[in-house]
Amino acid sequence: MSGLARVLWTHFEPVHAVTYFHPRARAAYEAVGLRGYWRGYFAGRAAPLGATEAPPVIAAFFSFAPRMVERALPSVWRLATPAEALRARLTGAVQALAEFTYELPETHLVEAAELLEAAAGRVETAGRLLGAVNAALPAGEYPLARLWQAATTLREHRGDGHVAALVSTGLDPIEVLAWRCRVDQSREFHRMARGWTDEEWSAADERLVEKGWLTAGLAPTAQGTAAFRAVEEATDRAAAGPWRALGAERTERLRELLEPIARRCGSIIPKQSPMGRPAAEAPAR
Repeated sequence: MSGLARVLWTHFEPVHAVTYFHPRARAAYEAVGLRGYWRGYFAGRAAPLGATEAPPVIAAFFSFAPRMVERALPSVWRLATPAEALRARLTGAVQALAEFTYELPETHLVEAAELLEAAAGRVETAGRLLGAVNAALPAGEYPLARLWQAATTLREHRGDGHVAALVSTGLDPIEVLAWRCRVDQSREFHRMARGWTDEEWSAADERLVEKGWLTAGLAPTAQGTAAFRAVEEATDRAAAGPWRALGAERTERLRELLEPIARRCGSIIPKQSPMGRPAAEAPAR
């Protein structure tokens, strides 16, 4: 079931991701006064927590340099209330999804929303802050709103479990990013997107060498590779509960329904992003 959890992640995460990358989503944030990408990002993603200050968000989002979060919070709440930010993020996400799904029958969208809601309704929220606050939000009135909210609950639930697995390694956030960028990701992308300085990246590399995750030549070690594989496996196990509850037959049906939606939504996710997307070899529909 943990393998199935990873497959479903690649199908619901692109649905959630339109809130970050689609022009209509950004326009919806701007319409309530949240101009600039990062104001919309931090206000929209943190809004389920209420008018929070920076520390809880630094902890829950995990990978951002604290000063980057502090530049946005709590000042964004002077521009838009959490309720306004929540309405904007849902409005923008629905408008974005409408562009990607207008060719699909209404029955397709209704069935996908019902099945994804059924899975999201079975998330275990204990110890999962972002999953819990998103699960507590009311369901949308229309299929695309319901679909997006369910995808968001599942995405944040999985992310909470991933953060817990990362904490267990003893690595700090910048060390995790530095490790991944020595394996399969872009340091330039993450340096810009997460706010750490070049000096902090270099210091993280040095600590990874000391901890045995990187060689002196800054290549991944067998120890580090095995430890991170264990993180990914733990993440999948922690995310498997909703799919066990949904059952194999309905989960497979949901995967089929989400496939064309996820492919269209995934087309706007930057290639450097580590977000989940359907496997490239499967044909687009």
